[in-house]
Formats: sequence, structure tokens, C-alpha cells
Amino acid sequence: MSDSAITYTLYIQADPARVWQALTEPALTRRYWGLSFETDWAVGSPMDWVEHGARTSDPAQVVLDCVPHRRLSYTWHTFTPGWAAAAGVGEELRAALAREPRTRVTYEIEPVGDTLARLTVLHEGFTPGSTMIGMCARTWPLLVSSLKTLLETGAPLPEPGHEPGQGHGGHEAYGD
Repeated sequence: MSDSAITYTLYIQADPARVWQALTEPALTRRYWGLSFETDWAVGSPMDWVEHGARTSDPAQVVLDCVPHRRLSYTWHTFTPGWAAAAGVGEELRAALAREPRTRVTYEIEPVGDTLARLTVLHEGFTPGSTMIGMCARTWPLLVSSLKTLLETGAPLPEPGHEPGQGHGGHEAYGD
């Protein structure tokens, strides 16, 4: 991790096509991430994030790169009041996140032998020391570990418990 990017690499006992499915198919993303993406995955296409019953849409929320089974990149989601309410995030935290520049995520998938894939996640474009980089640095290891566990065992990691009103996916470290 740098002060403006997070890089996380892991090895998954699955072929690149299966890792790709886990990144792009709603039935799988809901299982380990708790959300789904509605998009056709064509470069430039919009992406709706559907999470905790809320749909987040924005013209700047788009697919940046898409090479099936190898590379996927998109802009990070928009922090709307509807998203915050559904995710249990307070308005003060949501407003702070909304003031930060939009970031982007890139997944690189590489085969390693016949039955193993190396997945590298690069989340970049953070303001150094921002609230969002702290939240994402805490969340990505759990998220990709759950993806790996789902592909290798058939079940994702259990979601850690959260205190009421503290949100999901690492928001709790930053209060409302």
C-alpha cells in the first residue's frame, strides 16, 4: 500500500475463468461481497451498484477496461444518501467520502499452472491520508479472502459482526 493506492495479490485454487465469474456475475458477487453490478461490462458502459437494497447510479461510474478472464477495471461507486442509508453509514461520513476524488479499481488475473490463478487488485487514485483509503485498506483483505474462500470451498467467509449503526465493510473504524 502506498499513500494513494492499495495493491493486494493472492493466489486462488481456481482457473482464471472462474475468478472472472466471481468478479462479474451477480449471483457470485452477492455471496462474498453483498452487492451486485448491473452492467454489460463493455468499456465505457455505466455500472449500477446494487447493495443493501439500494441502487447507486452515476454517469461517472463506468467500466474502464475489460478483457475477459484477464483484466477488469472500473470507477469506484458514488456515495449517495441512498447508499449511505442502506449501508448504515451516517451523513457526516458519507459527505466526507463524497468530497474525495473518485477512485478506480483494477483486477489482473493471471494463470499459474493449470489450476491456480493469481489475482492482483489495484485500487488507486486516493488522496493521501484520506478517509476512503483507510476504509478500503481495511476492507479489501476481507473481501478478496471471502472471494478466495468461496471459490475454493463453495462458501464465503462469514460477515464479521457490526455494532448497530456502524455500517458494513470497514466503515466502523471511522464512526459517523
